[in-house]
Amino acid sequence: MEFQYYLPVNLVFGRGKSDLIGEKAATLGKHALIVTGGQSTRKSGLLARAEKLLAKSNVAYTLFDQVTPNPLTTTVYDGAKLAIENGCDHVIALGGGSSLDAAKAIAFQVVNGGDITEYIYGKKTSDKALPVIAVPTTCGTGSEGNGFAVMTNPDTLDKKSLRCSAIVPAYSIIDPFLMQTMPKDTLASVGFDALCHNIDGYISTIAQPLTNILALEGARLAIGSLKKLYQGNGNESNWDDLCMASTLGGMVINTAGVTALHGLEHPVSGLRNAVHGRGLAALAPFVYEASICGAPEKFYLLSRLLGGNDENDFVAKLKELLADLHLTETLRDMGIEKNDVDWLTQNCCKVSAPSIANHPVVFTPDEIKRIYLYAL
Repeated sequence: MEFQYYLPVNLVFGRGKSDLIGEKAATLGKHALIVTGGQSTRKSGLLARAEKLLAKSNVAYTLFDQVTPNPLTTTVYDGAKLAIENGCDHVIALGGGSSLDAAKAIAFQVVNGGDITEYIYGKKTSDKALPVIAVPTTCGTGSEGNGFAVMTNPDTLDKKSLRCSAIVPAYSIIDPFLMQTMPKDTLASVGFDALCHNIDGYISTIAQPLTNILALEGARLAIGSLKKLYQGNGNESNWDDLCMASTLGGMVINTAGVTALHGLEHPVSGLRNAVHGRGLAALAPFVYEASICGAPEKFYLLSRLLGGNDENDFVAKLKELLADLHLTETLRDMGIEKNDVDWLTQNCCKVSAPSIANHPVVFTPDEIKRIYLYAL
């Protein structure tokens, strides 16, 4: 047994821990760039509370509230420009995965400049960025637990992640209380994303003992809590569990990577700005059906977690969960047409080549195209 595991993430986990935003920020600098979207953190009161906590800790701040779902590289450039103009020395992300990813990318761009896509595609490398505090308000992307920042280039529609240890948050403040204002449809999609991160990382061919342990626990926690919370039968412990599942999933994919499911979905949300979790749900039964033969022993354990008997009923049990969460949209429902499939296939092979290579069954372009057609 040989492996190397490195993930310098600093988790501050627990109900009410968002009260520590100001205290933690004061250890990183004197002027924060707050990165968030335009609505949810205002409506929930989190933004106003964060501003008060920063003031109490004598930390100045500049607000950048232009983040949208599936954040753009152009948004990252705008945020970095604002941070530089105001002398910001650290970044605080408030919101869902899009806000966290944008904040991490902005923290990188401030220090490194230039064309961020050159770093995304590995033409350039850097191990420097401003320190980041991540305060997630959705329990799904796991961005608080890794050094990934996913963004879309509006010129090419490539949706791909910047990967760098320097953007692992200096503090990730994970407060389950912050998740409880999510609409039900958001909860379903982000919770399913959390589950898929754990599944994808678990079946990855570059998984290792530690990621397998984390992934199985993350999948167990997500399966045990998501349906209850969606149906209104959950309790505070279930919120704790789903938040932990999300964070574990983020930590898992930092080392084991995502595999073909995420690889096929990213072109969909890049092209049509689809909700990521719903894109995953549309593709998951078809991707996993074609994957079981590559890792039957792992799908056996995953099926058991879902209440199944063995790997042969994994997909059936997954479909039951998707029906319970009302995640039943097709790719066509998301605006994908048959004449988009060739572009999706080509873009998947270009943007998601490592994810495809790490899958237990390495799909050919024709097999990828066939999965897209099934998911219509």
